[in-house]
Amino acid sequence: MNSKEMEQIIIERYKQDEDTMILVFAQWCVNHGLDAVELYSRAYPRQAGNVRLLEAMTVTAPKEQAGDIDDATVLQVLSLFGNEELAFVVSEEIDRRPRRNR
Repeated sequence: MNSKEMEQIIIERYKQDEDTMILVFAQWCVNHGLDAVELYSRAYPRQAGNVRLLEAMTVTAPKEQAGDIDDATVLQVLSLFGNEELAFVVSEEIDRRPRRNR
């Protein structure tokens, strides 16, 4: 395998991991009755609709059927991919919840 092929494999794996991060965020939003697109727009107001987020929204499960995603998990995943602005918006939403729902 040459370096160009190896580079392509690394890029593809990163995109797959990034898609997982997007899906975790989208499902967390569904689980908490939040609009993922609106939160994303608050974090990144200069970016027009995120196609990958919209695609992820089509494969999220209804809240009643989804597994729980811990707040700390979504924040860690967002931070891992450098989405600090989005993690900040998510933190704001967590802080808005009544204490018993955190």
